[in-house]
Amino acid sequence: MGDVEKFSLGIDIGGTFTDIVALGTQGSVTSTKVSSTPDDYGRGISNGINALLSESSIKPATIENVVHATTVATNAILENKGAKTALITTEGFRDVLELRRIRIPEMYNLDYEKPAPLVPRKLRLEVKERLGPKGDIRVPLDESSVRAVATRLKNEHVEAIAIVLIHGYANPAHERRVESIVRECVPHNIYICCSHKILPEIREYERTSTTIVNALLGPVMSTYLSALSERLSALNIDCPLQIMQSNGGLMSVRSAIDAPARLLESGPAAGVIAAAQAARNSGIEDVITLDMGGTTAKTALVEGGLPAKTTEYEVGAGINLSSRLLQGAGYAVKLPFIDVSEIGAGGGSLIWFNKGGMVQVGPQSAGSDPGPVCYDNGVTQATLSDALVCLGYLNPGYLVGGALTLHAELATEAIQNQVCANLNLELLEACYGIFTIATSNMMRAVKAVSTYRGRDPRDFSLLAFGGNGPLMALEIAKELQISRLLIPASPGVFSALGLLVSEAEYESIRTLFGLITDFEPNIIEDAFKELEDEVCAELASDGLDATTMMISRFADFRYAGQAFELTIPFTSDVVNDGVIADTIDAFHQEHQHTYQHMSPEAPVELVNIRVVSRSLASNDKSVDTRQLQSVGTAPIKPVADRSAYYGQRYGSILTPVITRKELDVQSRKGPLIIEEYDATCVVPPSSTALLDDNGNIEIQIGQDQ
Repeated sequence: MGDVEKFSLGIDIGGTFTDIVALGTQGSVTSTKVSSTPDDYGRGISNGINALLSESSIKPATIENVVHATTVATNAILENKGAKTALITTEGFRDVLELRRIRIPEMYNLDYEKPAPLVPRKLRLEVKERLGPKGDIRVPLDESSVRAVATRLKNEHVEAIAIVLIHGYANPAHERRVESIVRECVPHNIYICCSHKILPEIREYERTSTTIVNALLGPVMSTYLSALSERLSALNIDCPLQIMQSNGGLMSVRSAIDAPARLLESGPAAGVIAAAQAARNSGIEDVITLDMGGTTAKTALVEGGLPAKTTEYEVGAGINLSSRLLQGAGYAVKLPFIDVSEIGAGGGSLIWFNKGGMVQVGPQSAGSDPGPVCYDNGVTQATLSDALVCLGYLNPGYLVGGALTLHAELATEAIQNQVCANLNLELLEACYGIFTIATSNMMRAVKAVSTYRGRDPRDFSLLAFGGNGPLMALEIAKELQISRLLIPASPGVFSALGLLVSEAEYESIRTLFGLITDFEPNIIEDAFKELEDEVCAELASDGLDATTMMISRFADFRYAGQAFELTIPFTSDVVNDGVIADTIDAFHQEHQHTYQHMSPEAPVELVNIRVVSRSLASNDKSVDTRQLQSVGTAPIKPVADRSAYYGQRYGSILTPVITRKELDVQSRKGPLIIEEYDATCVVPPSSTALLDDNGNIEIQIGQDQ
């Protein structure tokens, strides 16, 4: 009798479904998909784990690790359900949140209103002190002013306090003393965080906004993660719980509670990590990812085999993205993120008319409960999924192998009454128009991570996953003239798989500001070593061995006078004149790549240095998704060929409906509908599809003439 197989569990909560994947030490992969429960996401997790355990041979005692990606942090901001938060700041700076940056995302909209501050003015309080930009004390801290502020906040019954003093990044002494005094005066259960721990770098607005977002999320995530740990214990699962960060690395529950702002793009990051590995396994290093479910569509760029990252991010806008061309609609969070652009466009996106009588698709969504009209769950407003059913793209009778019954007649009736009657269009024309509008919406998200970053999407392949990504991706690729589309195995649970190929990651940052020519190499080297010591201490706190981690060095550079930086890796672990020269040359080249120009003769400023520690084992993890078994639902039913509509050029065509296993390495010409347990892929007449050696569907996209 061989060794008992052990399992790692990946749990990904989406707006519509909660996906759970178990990866065994002997290579087995098992998954299940259950409806998300927005009123209590933990209940959906329990439902999914129970389904997985009851329908498989996996036992709770064999689960040795649980990795989780969650939308709870993002939803707390979007739904204004964060903790009641106060701000303590330097005298004269309480209105930094009001002043923000002079950025307007809708340039010609005279009615545009910037979002209300996350902390009302009455809870933004000042203390007497002042530091200079080098950390020198210009006005000593008046401790009596701190006690007065603490007493007032105690009476206001706040749940969280953010402490952000001007230039606190250069000298944290005052912030530390303010925190100490406040903790003496307020109840011990109040969540307190300081800017020098969350974001120790220049720019008072970004530092203030980021620290406030972190404080606002602290009590929410502490409650959620504690409850999740209790649910796992109730299921007799007693093992470490790790949380996916927005940068694609994992962190402990302790670290997640200390820095919950690092979890805002937790789920999307996991999908990008899995996509990067799937592309590398197929010999492709440059891809654009598309992750589309029932509520949102997310895109990211993988270049040279690595996900693009950024610290320019906003949360709370109609489209969450990091493009500098479209900022000002949300709240700044200047932390490391995989560069994900997110837009409210999914299968549940509602179809409606604006004041000008134009058809709109999303961003409002029917979600999973009650869901589209075809779910027959009480909804009457048509959605994108209803249009896809009418077009023949989705199986008119069921989804997820028969676990979810669909009612095509209800979808047809809703679109005829709500869309066709208003536009005087035939049903199929109206549905194809809805499909085209949704495609256009998603193209914005793709451009945000490619065109707006100085990258030509035609130089990349598109890799699509999520429940609806494989269905919508081909039309997006065609419009952007992308020639190749990859659909990985098990696309509907792909983000959960990404959790199981991720590793712990820690990052530390420090502002080191000035012309690069003003710094001696030993100054930069000493600063890097101090940051590395901080990262090693963080690793030790989470029980990790620093010798198993790979430490990388980065620096943020800009031309003197610019407002934004580019992050450039140091190629050596020792700083000397030659390494600095090579790094500056790399900065010039990246500036050319991103902005299409560079100024080699212009003075260059060093703004920040960064240290990133990541497990050396990260390149060894792999999941063979061809081995995946789905449980908890009925098996895929036999399917019949069906009529599908491909626009005015082709009209309706009786289309073969096949499974992924019916493809092989010989290309097969469209039209085809490839139907599987967790997703559907539509191959139009102008394109061809095959199955590559790694089990991916590879589609060569033809352009209609």
